[in-house]
Amino acid sequence: MAVLKISFSLLLLYLVFDRIPFREVWAAAKSASPVYLLAALLLFIISKGIAAVRLNGYFHQVGLPLSVGSNLRLYALGMFYNLFLPGGIGGDAYKGYALKKAFGHPLKPLVSVLLLDRLSGLYVLFAFALVLLIWAGPEAIAPFRWALAALIPVGLGLYFVLHRRLFPQITPVFWKALGQSAGVQLSQVGAAYFIFLSLGIHGDALPYLLLFLASSIAAVLPITIGGIGSRELVFYYGAVWFLLEERTAVAISMLFFLITAAVSLCGIYYHFRKPVLVLEDGGNPTGG
Repeated sequence: MAVLKISFSLLLLYLVFDRIPFREVWAAAKSASPVYLLAALLLFIISKGIAAVRLNGYFHQVGLPLSVGSNLRLYALGMFYNLFLPGGIGGDAYKGYALKKAFGHPLKPLVSVLLLDRLSGLYVLFAFALVLLIWAGPEAIAPFRWALAALIPVGLGLYFVLHRRLFPQITPVFWKALGQSAGVQLSQVGAAYFIFLSLGIHGDALPYLLLFLASSIAAVLPITIGGIGSRELVFYYGAVWFLLEERTAVAISMLFFLITAAVSLCGIYYHFRKPVLVLEDGGNPTGG
């Protein structure tokens, strides 16, 4: 599986850089303002902090109230594994394994929580992308704007019904978690906007932000290494569709990946020194 993901990522990158020379994209990325990039980095870190709090809220609902410190350390390690070891352990798989080992907790609710953590963010991505598509989309979609707008509440209703049926134990925090997911995505859209500003792009930012949301949806699909290749492909073809500067659009994707990689790499510390997991009440692990 890892070999297939790596191969597919390389294929997608080839399709992009066969059309735009990599040196041109890299030159655009190197010209970015450090001040705006720092703002993007801070917003990305905030987004991950909110996501970690959301996940711990889910853990609380299944009877596993991790301490704040334990949760943040485990989340950081999961980010490192998700990006740098996606074909092996994988961040989500490791979190489930570590919690089961430490506390002897049943695996099924842990898997449900980790799956739901992904789904919550995916719905909000979908909703935000529709909002921007309606607002900043091409004139060709004008006749369909009301239909696109209707998909947002319809999607929310379907998500709520599935949530209540498949994850009844976690339903009490549905709206809180959804709000946190909105906070995660707004922070990341903010990060993308600061990357946009860092490149000195002249023009409307909304089409670029729409492409960012679309690329984030594509990156969720488990077919590439950390979304590498899929993001760049969406940015490239989206830029062609919106008549944007292709190399600049792909540079936004590249810079966002570099920020993601820099933050995720911090989790390597806990790869070599595995975090000791404790509960909020100071309870000790039951496992090794």
